[in-house]
Amino acid sequence: MRAITYTAFGPAADVLTLEDLPTPDPMTGEVLVRLHTSGVNPSDIRARAGGRPGVTKPPFPKIIPHSDGAGVIEAVGDGVSPDRIGQRVWVWNGAWQRAFGTAAEYIALPAAQAVPLPDAVSFATGAALGIPGLTAVHAVLGQGSVEGKTVLVSGGAGTVGHLAVQVAAASGAQVLATARGASAMQAAKDAGAADVFDYSAVDLGAQIMDATGGKPIDHIAEVEFGKNARTISEVIAENGTVAAYGSAKDMTPAIPFYPLMFKAVKINLVLVYLLTSEEREKATGQLNDLLVRDALNIRISDTLGLDQCATAHDIIARGDRAGSVILTL
Repeated sequence: MRAITYTAFGPAADVLTLEDLPTPDPMTGEVLVRLHTSGVNPSDIRARAGGRPGVTKPPFPKIIPHSDGAGVIEAVGDGVSPDRIGQRVWVWNGAWQRAFGTAAEYIALPAAQAVPLPDAVSFATGAALGIPGLTAVHAVLGQGSVEGKTVLVSGGAGTVGHLAVQVAAASGAQVLATARGASAMQAAKDAGAADVFDYSAVDLGAQIMDATGGKPIDHIAEVEFGKNARTISEVIAENGTVAAYGSAKDMTPAIPFYPLMFKAVKINLVLVYLLTSEEREKATGQLNDLLVRDALNIRISDTLGLDQCATAHDIIARGDRAGSVILTL
């Protein structure tokens, strides 16, 4: 099979190699997926570049990158129903604590990590579900129903944030969002946000409270927890919830502890790789339900061939895309 590999950290063009490897055999409890697409995410770029804290060398002698993908099951291992052969699926955690991810024509992995892909959903969309889709769903719905509640999505034009706005709107919430720039703010509004605010505004908290008529926010899906902690403390309701899935601009934040404590705010730090089995089952079910309802517009920024994997990594690294980057195989 054709696969992209690397054996050392470094720039994408220097370390990513296209080579032929043996097609894996599914072990007990596994399925073999013939991949049609592979999704590229910021975590893939950090892993390849050696950007994870405390990691000084690749964890395996040879790595196939990428955790997300979609394709068709071609074979199953012992303990897996042969009825799954021919099933269209999307893949999660393909490269998490594993040597071989989805930047290849085939992947063998535990059967639970290959989720049925609704018939009307494309393989390109399927490759954007594992990290962006599940993060958005869990960040919005993982703390409970948001129906009839007010939800604020930070970074509502980002890949995850844009989906989070749609998830919240489709789940019956009144949705507000932050973004920056006219096109980004319009994208968040088009996704379902009733009001969109410039996240760089010095009076952001006051603007949000003015838009709600002084009613505090019930739940916040937060992409920049450290940078926005003070605003969160200003606008969050008593017993409100925060699902923080990022804090890249301030990775060691000082938080306004007492303003948050005296509102009894519940803060959930979301790492989609480490969802419990119950959380994962719930989130995948909710995500597939939203897809069947045609409630999500999953934006694809760039579609490239497998041999253009280094270019795909560079696009992600630049940080100026509006949607997911997909490799076709």
